[in-house]
Amino acid sequence: MKHLLRIIIVSVLMITVGCKSAKTLTNTDANLTLNTKQLIKENSRQAANFKTLSAKVKAVYSEGDNSKSVAINFRLEKDKTIWLNGPFSAARLLITPDKVSFYNKLDNTFFEGDYALLSDFLGTTLDFNKVQNLLLGEALFNLKESAYVSSVYDDTYLLQPENQNALFELFYIINPAYFKIVSQQLSQPKDQRILQIDYLKYQEVDSEIIPEQIKINAVEASSETIIELEFKSVSLNEKLNFPFKIPSGFEAIELK
Repeated sequence: MKHLLRIIIVSVLMITVGCKSAKTLTNTDANLTLNTKQLIKENSRQAANFKTLSAKVKAVYSEGDNSKSVAINFRLEKDKTIWLNGPFSAARLLITPDKVSFYNKLDNTFFEGDYALLSDFLGTTLDFNKVQNLLLGEALFNLKESAYVSSVYDDTYLLQPENQNALFELFYIINPAYFKIVSQQLSQPKDQRILQIDYLKYQEVDSEIIPEQIKINAVEASSETIIELEFKSVSLNEKLNFPFKIPSGFEAIELK
């Protein structure tokens, strides 16, 4: 199960985009005078508005002294489907609002189930929208559904719930120039769990502001997992298909 967890987490967490001709965004024209309501409004205006996306992604996965690099083809139909295909089609992942499906030709295994596996790893209940938002540089939790407070922190905005949950703390750091999230930090002190997603660079592609480089750090007690992403190319709003069929004879992986 731990091996499957690593494969799915690596795959799912690399759903972001890049483009050869994209313009990397900088902090010019920063505005640090907004109140919390204005800040949330500006952030929501930058939400992804494309219909489909395809990209090639290079990811580096590190755990302890072990590090692996992999190139993956990625396709997304917004709010409907996330599809990932590994080198030589050896492994394939399909995520829909209903379930997570995966198969691996290297060991003839497959998995079909709900979001419990990902939720356990990240320490919070997930669904399709939360996964998609997190990986596209958008707030994991809807900023309009709770009361938030903001402050200026190191030439950026720090946004957090007005009343932090005693068991679950949440912080967003927002860029003051183009108002995208540059870091999401989720902490569970009691369980010694921290998830930090840093959006190191953003770029503008066809008038969309989307991540260019991401670093994901997941800590649980003394265990630390790091995923670094580099995005080589992207196409928006093309007609895509999402082929996925579990080969016959594969053995189901049961999660207990």
